[in-house]
Amino acid sequence: MTQKPIDLEQPPEMAGIIIPWTHVADRPGDERLSETAGLVEALGCELAFLRAEQVRKPTPGYLLSGGLLDRLIMDVKGYDCSMVIIDASLTPIQQRNLETKLGVKVIDRTGLILEIFGLRARTKEGTLQVELARLLYERSRLVRTWTHLERQRGGRGFLGGPGETQLEADKRMIDRAVGRLRRDLEDVKRTRRVQREGRKRRDSRVVALVGYTNAGKSTLFNRLTGADVMAKDMPFATLDTTIRKLDLPVLGEASLVDTVGFISDLPTHLVDSFRATLEEALEADLLIHVRDRSSDADEDQKRDVLDVLQQLAELERVELPPMIEVWNKIDLVPDFVRDGLMAELERTQDRLVAVPVSAITGEGVDELIQAIEDVLDQGRARFQAHLTNKDGAFRAWLYENTQVEDETYSDTGEVSLTLSLTKDEFGRLAARFPKQLNTQIEKVD
Repeated sequence: MTQKPIDLEQPPEMAGIIIPWTHVADRPGDERLSETAGLVEALGCELAFLRAEQVRKPTPGYLLSGGLLDRLIMDVKGYDCSMVIIDASLTPIQQRNLETKLGVKVIDRTGLILEIFGLRARTKEGTLQVELARLLYERSRLVRTWTHLERQRGGRGFLGGPGETQLEADKRMIDRAVGRLRRDLEDVKRTRRVQREGRKRRDSRVVALVGYTNAGKSTLFNRLTGADVMAKDMPFATLDTTIRKLDLPVLGEASLVDTVGFISDLPTHLVDSFRATLEEALEADLLIHVRDRSSDADEDQKRDVLDVLQQLAELERVELPPMIEVWNKIDLVPDFVRDGLMAELERTQDRLVAVPVSAITGEGVDELIQAIEDVLDQGRARFQAHLTNKDGAFRAWLYENTQVEDETYSDTGEVSLTLSLTKDEFGRLAARFPKQLNTQIEKVD
């Protein structure tokens, strides 16, 4: 009798989710419920139940009060859950007590995001950042691991108990690992700095996509560059930074950067850990803020993104680059909503550059590319260069080091080039060809 092959594939973990809220203003809406469900899907778990619970009097030991906790215990047993997610911040003691009471793994919002980051990281840089964030998170929760040991013996106070000794040993171990990871990430930052300086020398402009997770950044990235970056309808489908060439009709080649999506209630140490990646956005010549205008939470998501960007700019002590808003998923909104967006666009055009786009259908992409060029072109001046057939080296230098917009020939064989120059480009031209600057270059009004 032949035996059936053993199915080695493990079934997905069954997870239950509670979103606690206290005040009516904090009650989560459908968008928050859908976002949290998407996070669990991104983790690869099967959703057993998801509900928002009003916690009128949060308890220091469990967060949840007696009746809510009893119901949660019954649900965990009834659905055979192996994990419970509390979509809020738990103290180490609350997390330990809930795990003891429920008999299953319990993680909070930060732990959930870290778990997803751990699954999504592919590059060395992404892995380093995830590991740093995880260690910083674990260091703050060491107390829950060792509460079964006495924290301090009696006596004169100069002899720590076994729990204290182990806590200090673990903290020192984590601190050493954190120091090593920070040094490794500094190496990453130096490498990125060298790459950015190389792009500046080549006058390659950098455009960075930023936005809330699942706003459609990667889909737009693929549409603009012809790349094949993973773009799925789930949070944090993209974690590692990707850079591809973006061809602009007039200005030529630029570099387009796809960054990790932002999310509400993103813990500070997560932002700190991903500074090496998000520096690409801060160092860009232009930010494209991709917004999901089909989402009911769009305005809240915009505020979350801008808050994190400002936080990063303050950490790095830099000014944010110019920004264009992409109003994405315009194909998903009803006609009356689209009319309202067009009216909003009309009202805000003096203080905001925004382009309605569908990254899926391609609607509005040509207008977006034009807006990108218009913003990048600000601060540039135009000049006319008059060349003869003896100016081959000069002409080659101009094509290699400046933006040549147009080229015309006269009947006598002379060439006229229309140049678009930044101040830095003009300075290099003046230093390299001072004679030609005075005799063959004129500014165009």
